[in-house]
Amino acid sequence: MPPDPMGATAHTLPRFPPIRPSPAAALVWFGRMLGLVLVPLVVLVAATGLAIALVRLVGDWRLGIDPFAPTDLRPRLPLAEIAGRGVLIDVLRQVLMALFVVALASWACRGAERGALRRRLGLARPALDRASTLRLWLLLPLWPLIHIAWVTATAAALNVNFGQGVRISPFLAPAMVALWFAFVVVLAPVAEELLLRGEVYARASAFLGPAATIVATALIFCLAHVGLETGPKSANALARPLTLLPLALTLGWLRWRTGRLWPCMLLHAWSNLALLVYQLGPTLR
Repeated sequence: MPPDPMGATAHTLPRFPPIRPSPAAALVWFGRMLGLVLVPLVVLVAATGLAIALVRLVGDWRLGIDPFAPTDLRPRLPLAEIAGRGVLIDVLRQVLMALFVVALASWACRGAERGALRRRLGLARPALDRASTLRLWLLLPLWPLIHIAWVTATAAALNVNFGQGVRISPFLAPAMVALWFAFVVVLAPVAEELLLRGEVYARASAFLGPAATIVATALIFCLAHVGLETGPKSANALARPLTLLPLALTLGWLRWRTGRLWPCMLLHAWSNLALLVYQLGPTLR
C-alpha cells in the first residue's frame, strides 16, 4: 500500500515558536497607553488652572482688588460675584480645552497634506465610505429615555441622590444663567468631543483596534467626570462616571461608524439637555 503523501507532508511541516512581542515593542505600547491618559489629563488641568487664574485676575481688577493679596486680607466677595465667576470659569475652561486640542492636533499634523487636521479630528468627510447617520436620527428620540432610565437605575442601585434636588443658584443674574445653559448644552459637548472623540480617538486608533479604541476613550471620558466631593457626597462623585458609561460607549461607536465628529457632538448635547430638563424639571414647576 503506497504511503499517504498528505500524511507525510503533514508530519514534515515545520513548527514555528509562538511570536512574542519584544520588550521594546511592549514598552512602546505602554507609553502610548500612558499618553492616552496623560494627554486629556494635562489638557483638562491646564485649561482649568488657566481659566481660574484669568477669571480671578480680571474679576479682581474690575472690583479694584489686588489679586495677589493674601487670603486673609482679601475682602469678602458678594455671593452673586462668586456664582458668576464659577460660570465664567466653566465656560472659559471649555474654550481653552478646544484651543489646546486644536493646537495638539495641528502639531501632530505638521508637514502633512492639506486637510489632515480636519480628518484627524473627524471634522472632514472620511476618505472611505462609512455607515450613514440614519441610526443617529433613529437613536435621538429614544436616547433621553435610555439615558434617564440608566441614570435613575444607577442612582437607586448605589443609593445616591444623583439627579435629584438640582437647583440653579438664585444669585446668578439672568445673563449668567443663559451662559450656564450654553456651557452645558453647547460648549461642553463641543470641547469634550474634540478632546475625547477627536484627538484622543485619533491617538488610540493609531495602535488599537476599533473596539479597544471605543472602550479606551469611554473609560477616559468617565474618569474625567469623577467628582472631587468628599464626605456625604463622595458617593455621588463615584456614581457620576458610572452613569455616563452608556453615553461614552455610544459616542465612541458613533465616531467609529460614521467617521465624523458632529454626530458625537449632537448626541452629547442632546443627552446633556435631556438630563438637564430631568434634573431641573421639578424645581421649575
